[in-house]
Amino acid sequence: MRTTADLPDATNQARIIQELRRQKQLRFSLGVNASYVILIALLVLAFSGVEFTVFGIEFSTVSLDWDFIRERTPFIFGGVGLTILLSILSIALASVLALLGALGRLSKFPPAYALATFYISLIRGTPLLLQIYFFFLGLPQFGIVLTGLTAGVLALGLNYGAYMTEIMRAGIQSVGVGQREAAVAIGMTNRQIMQRIVLPQAFRLVIPPIGNQFIAMLKDTSLIAITGFVWEILWRAQKVGRQSFRNFEALLVAAVFYWIITIIFSAAQSRLETYMARGERSL
Repeated sequence: MRTTADLPDATNQARIIQELRRQKQLRFSLGVNASYVILIALLVLAFSGVEFTVFGIEFSTVSLDWDFIRERTPFIFGGVGLTILLSILSIALASVLALLGALGRLSKFPPAYALATFYISLIRGTPLLLQIYFFFLGLPQFGIVLTGLTAGVLALGLNYGAYMTEIMRAGIQSVGVGQREAAVAIGMTNRQIMQRIVLPQAFRLVIPPIGNQFIAMLKDTSLIAITGFVWEILWRAQKVGRQSFRNFEALLVAAVFYWIITIIFSAAQSRLETYMARGERSL
């Protein structure tokens, strides 16, 4: 039987274990950071244009036209704002469609359920690139001429809305049945229950995964470059690359911009998820 005299020893052991865990985590973090530094150094070396010999075998790294990169980077950077705008407009449309699709999938009204199911099946069953072509090249045959921006937003919004429908549906269904029953008991209508009880809680749960979809959409906006009328990052990179026969350098610059944007929004997404989790723990 443990006595009060044993408590200090137990406390010291707990502190020692906690300190060992902290040191282990610190060593892991240092190792990861050191690995990042090495990988970046190797990446820089790979594009440095250096020539060297190992065991009598000559090697040379990729030589870039740095003058071209310095001159054309500002032009390619000019598409960053449009890329983000495309993503914001498209994710807004996708969120609305996903909510309607989720409500349709949960509806007991057969036409609403059938329409939502048909929409999801059709969009998921066809490629995103084909959908962009359909809005930009197919509809003009019937006198409906859309700008590249409008066609891109519609295609991305419809496509992502179909995939996000299940996210919305899961968020709505995550709200406990007991809360719905309690709302019914105090005389709330189904519409009031959805507006005041279900949707506020569902939105709090689906915002983080929607953020992940937004990050993925940032990269898929590059597909809109095929229209030739939306001057986003990839379109600008292709333009200057073809003009100067420096496609590798131009596409490399575009890749770096996409990477930086993704890192920034991924960091914001991580903080958002942390904030949402903290809010949930406080309930």
